[in-house]
Amino acid sequence: MQFRQQALARLQSPEELDLPVRFARPQGWLVLSVTVVVMAAASVWAVTGSVASTVSAPAILTHGQGSYILQSPVAGQVTAILAEEGERLPANSPVLKVRTNDGETVVRTIAAGRLTALAATIGQIISTGANVAAVEKVARAKDPLYATVYVPAQNAASIPANAAVDLTVQSVPTQEYGVLRGHVKSVDRSAQSAQQIAAFLGDSQLGEQFTEDGRPVAVLVRLDKEKSTKSGYKWSSADGPPFALTSMTAAEGQIRLADQHPVDWLLP
Repeated sequence: MQFRQQALARLQSPEELDLPVRFARPQGWLVLSVTVVVMAAASVWAVTGSVASTVSAPAILTHGQGSYILQSPVAGQVTAILAEEGERLPANSPVLKVRTNDGETVVRTIAAGRLTALAATIGQIISTGANVAAVEKVARAKDPLYATVYVPAQNAASIPANAAVDLTVQSVPTQEYGVLRGHVKSVDRSAQSAQQIAAFLGDSQLGEQFTEDGRPVAVLVRLDKEKSTKSGYKWSSADGPPFALTSMTAAEGQIRLADQHPVDWLLP
């Protein structure tokens, strides 16, 4: 009966049509307005804004034409070493002598360059095709250095022409002298095998090292020149290291990829 009386009383009471209706508090309108503004700004940024990304990969400083591995054309015993590591040799220069059953044979350079490594020693027995030396193909001492960065193949297509590159050089303290600056000169679109890398660098161990995680793509980087530095190249610090750079120095390259709009991440 109590509930019935309450229902009758509610029906008999006049409707409160003259009272104002409060749809939302001022604080609620403020929160809603801020949310709308933020969403609109985010939408505009997603379409018009850009995000820079980079890819890091191992690198090595070389001269532009790379190196080659000198192999013995005969089997026998090494009887003489006719050149020294670091020596600059013209093409067809004698490097060592090998005694065979038919007499002595002189192993000579194929192309002009600097002898960067000598694997043979006097008295050593070598077989036909054995690696006896590595020769860097550089004609003049002042020929510029380049950096070859071995980038994972899946990132090669996103590297734009003339992209900025920062190189952390292994022999240079980064905290003191900063990073070496450069720009992409060319991108080899075909992935390279360990044998191809070894042939270019003149070092089979580097070929295996750079292909541990798959066949990479070689990116040739032109180093930015700076006359005021001791090395002759531009660094993130004012002066760079107080010494010259040498070829076959290991580094880590960081290449800036093409900028992307955030909305591209949402599109298939």
